[in-house]
Amino acid sequence: MRTTLVTLVFLSGAHLSAQTYLNHLTPVQKPRPILADHPKFVEPVTCKTRFEAPPLLDEKGADLDVRGWRFSYNARAIIEVSNRLQAAATAVVVVHPWGIDDGQGWKSPEPAGVAFFCTPEKNQLYRRHVREVVEPFLASLRGKVGLVAYSLPGSEDPIRKKLYRSIHGKPSADERKQGAAELAAKLKAFSFQGAPLKQTLTLDPARPVPDYFRQFPGLDAGPVFNNQGFWDLPIPVVKEINVHTDDLVIYDRDGYPPMEKFLKDRGIRHVLLCGYATDMCVCSTTAGYQNLAPDFNLFVVGDTTMATFPASDTPRFATQAALARIALDHFITQVSWINLKK
Repeated sequence: MRTTLVTLVFLSGAHLSAQTYLNHLTPVQKPRPILADHPKFVEPVTCKTRFEAPPLLDEKGADLDVRGWRFSYNARAIIEVSNRLQAAATAVVVVHPWGIDDGQGWKSPEPAGVAFFCTPEKNQLYRRHVREVVEPFLASLRGKVGLVAYSLPGSEDPIRKKLYRSIHGKPSADERKQGAAELAAKLKAFSFQGAPLKQTLTLDPARPVPDYFRQFPGLDAGPVFNNQGFWDLPIPVVKEINVHTDDLVIYDRDGYPPMEKFLKDRGIRHVLLCGYATDMCVCSTTAGYQNLAPDFNLFVVGDTTMATFPASDTPRFATQAALARIALDHFITQVSWINLKK
């Protein structure tokens, strides 16, 4: 048993008040499996030493239970914390659910282009993850939480402005139909054909290795292989997600401050963060945890994320490693640890 006193600061009306938190660590007697519900997408986390600490959040009128864990090298253990939140003050944010290779028209360029998880086969696995894990999670909370939102690259172009609600406005049903037709036409008109791989390389005989990698990198998503204009196309939300009219799309180029204001103006205090990729966009894009964590009570929903997995046929181990690294400074939760009170 380990105990540490920590001073927390709480907002009460217009005034700040401090409260002492008893960081009382007790061994977990009956450990629950961690990230073991979807092992084809994320490898379960194992750690011999696991402690439980008192709740950090126990809100009046709470109707959403969120249990989270983090890892501490100093405590030499995983630390688990149960929390009780107000669902209405909670947003579910899905980072970068790109509509790639899903029949909407935006697809991996051939024969050597790369986008998102970088091969058509890996993009199909991503779509399966959305279908089996993310969409059921969103459906279980939509209408109960304060907001369901998605982030996408770029700006709110004229087509996506008609398709999705954003911080700037909400389209009508007729505008959505028009936007869908315009999206299909725009993507159909583009040539998803790029150059093939080079068959010959000219190398410096004294330094062939750096020359080789300079001319044949492991990842080139530029205009040679993807075709000029590929990254200017409007990227939709993947079709496996049933986007509701009240769901929000956040655009990266708007930057973080407008998103933060939008959430806070609607009373959002907590964020359940999902999305792609765990090791990249979930971290550092506009709706990534680096931006959100200082301003909201943030929980990364580990099994609703998937990391990039080069040189592997499975994202399991890459996703586990990315989540374990995030857990040094943030809480990780999972779908089965998030429950609405009946």
